[in-house]
Amino acid sequence: MEKKKILIRIGSLRHGGAEKVLVTFLKNIPKDKYEIDLVLNLYSGKYLSEVPDWINVLYLNKGEMITTNRIQDIPKKVFRVLYQKLLQKFPKILYSTILKNKKYDIEFAAIHGMRDDILNSPIYSSKKTVWIHNDLRKTEFHNYTNEEIRKFFGFDKIMVISEHIQKDFENLAKNESEKSKIVRIYNPIDTEEILKKSEVRSQKLEDKTMDCFVPRNNNHHPSSIIHHPTFVSVGTVFPQKGFDRLLKVHKKLLDEGYQHQIKIIGDGYDFENIKNLKTELGLDKTVEMLGFAENPYPYFKNSDFYILSSRYEGFPTVLFEAITLKKNIIATDVSGVREMLEDGKLGLIVENSEEGIYDGMKKALTNPEYFEKYQENLKDYQMPFNLENSVYSICKIIDNL
Repeated sequence: MEKKKILIRIGSLRHGGAEKVLVTFLKNIPKDKYEIDLVLNLYSGKYLSEVPDWINVLYLNKGEMITTNRIQDIPKKVFRVLYQKLLQKFPKILYSTILKNKKYDIEFAAIHGMRDDILNSPIYSSKKTVWIHNDLRKTEFHNYTNEEIRKFFGFDKIMVISEHIQKDFENLAKNESEKSKIVRIYNPIDTEEILKKSEVRSQKLEDKTMDCFVPRNNNHHPSSIIHHPTFVSVGTVFPQKGFDRLLKVHKKLLDEGYQHQIKIIGDGYDFENIKNLKTELGLDKTVEMLGFAENPYPYFKNSDFYILSSRYEGFPTVLFEAITLKKNIIATDVSGVREMLEDGKLGLIVENSEEGIYDGMKKALTNPEYFEKYQENLKDYQMPFNLENSVYSICKIIDNL
């Protein structure tokens, strides 16, 4: 049987949720069925090394993402932007040069930001699909209007990752034909890999997770050790993730006498801003910013609470990772959270505000027994999907296009 020729477009393979999910998918699809060209706007990212070698990786520009406006970086930054806009405006240049006039059966926008790149393809015969990972009403750089979201109906299939996003699209569909284009697919997550990686031990990790203190002004022996509750949060360091709110709440609770620690795992263009805020608030001794971690799961395992402080999300896959590791969870009430935490059965859902984060963390510090009910529910919890089913569902969509 002839292999289906597929073109996949994404910005880069940096350390984001959509990028991780795409690579997980690519690592688990049958290579005997598909011939895949993966085109990156920027050849960079932590997940590049995980792309299977049978997949052909192409790119528009090479090098790391430029997140500063230093004078020496501006020419390269301007060139990248103009070059990408040129290829987007005149797609035939891309298809005739980098893609060598190859004909594809399917063209796949792996993130919503590649919408126009795929819809403007000069290959009119190809079937086109898009993977929506975010609530488009609340995205980092652009909040989509109804008119903008309607443009996604130009795709043959619209894959969405949460019930909230699905309903938003269905409300904008003008007929049953458009509604049939929308399909909800759970992100592929390798739970076995998460459990296995969480068992990895290192002296560095143990040193960082055994932080303690000797209490002052009491009758305890000087060698007495008191554990500081630790909250861990993992994600790309963007304003979307609300790490600034998390630090401000942490400071407020410390000032009220509630001793605890924060560990933030992730990198991104807002990293230096959050790091500076940490110092400005005098939190250098109680907050660790660990940057990107190839394996964050031991940090999950050794923390007391997982906290999601996001301002908005599409479907925060990281919560399924926390659920897999049976962590006590505190999460702001953003898209996907109620669905994932079964309306509060598996973790504490708080108001999407600094006050909400404060209330949740204070409850964890003053009444940790409150979380025992979540642990009881997590004990025998089974995921509503598995890696195999998710990959199969996506492959079935591709095969039926």
